[in-house]
Amino acid sequence: MLVEKEPRNQVVAATDDLLNLNQIEEAREVIKKYARRTPLVKSMFLSNNVVHGEVYLKLENMQLTGSFKFRGANNKINHLNEEEKQRGVITASAGNHAQGVALTGKLLGIKTTVVMPDEAPQMKRDATRGYGAEVDIHGATFDDAHEWMRERAEKEGKTIVDPFNDALICAGQGTIGLEILEDLVDVETVVVPVGGGGLISGIATALKSINPSIHIVGVQSENVHGMKASVDAGKIVKHHQDFTLADGTDVATPGDITFGIVSKLVDEIVLVSEEEISKAMKDLMQRTKVVAEGAGALPTAALEAGKIDPKWTKDKKVVALVSGGNVDLQRVSQIIDHFFTPVDTHRGAIG
Repeated sequence: MLVEKEPRNQVVAATDDLLNLNQIEEAREVIKKYARRTPLVKSMFLSNNVVHGEVYLKLENMQLTGSFKFRGANNKINHLNEEEKQRGVITASAGNHAQGVALTGKLLGIKTTVVMPDEAPQMKRDATRGYGAEVDIHGATFDDAHEWMRERAEKEGKTIVDPFNDALICAGQGTIGLEILEDLVDVETVVVPVGGGGLISGIATALKSINPSIHIVGVQSENVHGMKASVDAGKIVKHHQDFTLADGTDVATPGDITFGIVSKLVDEIVLVSEEEISKAMKDLMQRTKVVAEGAGALPTAALEAGKIDPKWTKDKKVVALVSGGNVDLQRVSQIIDHFFTPVDTHRGAIG
């Protein structure tokens, strides 16, 4: 857990030069004619069987493109000037930010290019092309793709839309925090997936600016957790050990903007195993009828595995963010085969 050294009101103010509530409220006005307001639903399964409190799922898997990433991409691109738009935009992404950029480009008539790593799922590549973007497969990991994206932008004069290390991107993601508070004003704990940190930076800024007592937990995979490693080290470091089911959070190195915000505002970051991610994906499908990709299942995995101290969940009002639902059917089939016998596949209850 991060050690708090300053009163919370001072801590929130200390991040104003990186991101503030006014930027998030402005982002909501910018994106409201494009983005969906996603539902917040109570999970009886997680509430009664896992946490013994009240657990609500914020269903960003129902956002356009199947991921929260559309919010930030849309806000950023809408803030570009005409010259920046005319040059065309370029980004790097394992898939969800790619689709957010591509769809926004299609809606606004802007040419988009996306650099994706070899490990990007095929369905995310196909969806990105389907929205009209040029897809450039380059490098083994996201970090490789990100480096090549910067090289192409410099050579070709394209405008970069960074997937997380940008205040306008973070502000777009922070609109989720505003919606959570409007739907559950007395929320006490919010659990958020973490990759490069744009999502949790925006949400933490929104929540802590309005109610500093809300406990914010980030969740990463044991296999890739650059943000936690950086927070623990007190400086930006890289961590990428192996493949993760949570490909949407497969970011080895956080950005300086997101690292600064997370270091100040996020109360703790916990890690989950690949088996725990897989089980959470299965339980979300079987028990809550929610299709979540690996990254979207990270908060549920942390709750189920007991990675969060019960003092923040038992008898509390908890929100677990389902950040996206872009999982291919082959992955779903593998999870079903892993956990179920043929007869088991017919069991389960809505909760």
